[in-house]
Amino acid sequence: MKVSLRLSQIDKLVTKHYDHIWDCCCDHGFLGAKLLQRNAAQTIHFVDMVEELMLELASKLQQFSLPHSKAETDKSPKWKVHCIDVVTLPLKTYRDSETHLIIIAGVGGDLLIQLVSQILTRHPDKHLEFILCPVHHNYKVREAMAQLQLGLVHECLLKENKRFYEIMHLSTQSQVSLSKVGSHMWDLSRADDKLYLANTLAHYQRIQKNVHTDNEQIAKIIAHYQEITEQTAYIEAV
Repeated sequence: MKVSLRLSQIDKLVTKHYDHIWDCCCDHGFLGAKLLQRNAAQTIHFVDMVEELMLELASKLQQFSLPHSKAETDKSPKWKVHCIDVVTLPLKTYRDSETHLIIIAGVGGDLLIQLVSQILTRHPDKHLEFILCPVHHNYKVREAMAQLQLGLVHECLLKENKRFYEIMHLSTQSQVSLSKVGSHMWDLSRADDKLYLANTLAHYQRIQKNVHTDNEQIAKIIAHYQEITEQTAYIEAV
């Protein structure tokens, strides 16, 4: 099954076996199917609110995926399709000892913040991991995730079809602080990283010229991104 570079990178970030992986806003389920194929979790959950898509996906999984029946052994990977809102993930139906990875990709930053915040509010005692890939508002997302006390597991920067994506693997158990502008993902020896940083700075500098914006906040964001360039220049000089 051929998937996009973005979904392939998310797949690569799943480096350990979980009891449950929740592929949220899964659309046609390409990512979850890839995870199912390589037995990345005991149960892969496909989650989307579009009933037509979920019915079609369930039919395809029954036809083409690994067996899904009572005859399966306990070690066989299983799947479930949920036509529900992401904030209503039925995590409470599982033991506290079970591990959960929740993947949310391809949605806007504001919606992503809302989804993660409500999931954490509903399940304050669960140990949860998230892989997040917003389509925009990365600074705002990172700031919100840090306020929600999610720590960094890993992060990466990806370019696909002339668009850049930040992918963050976060955990309620990680003690590594999440940077508002990214830390581990940067390698300014790469042309793409330099271009993304330049584009991001230019974006906020344009916003700064708007008299209706909070210039103090925008100036702070610009300063944070400029620190990346300054730190890199210092390392190269040393």
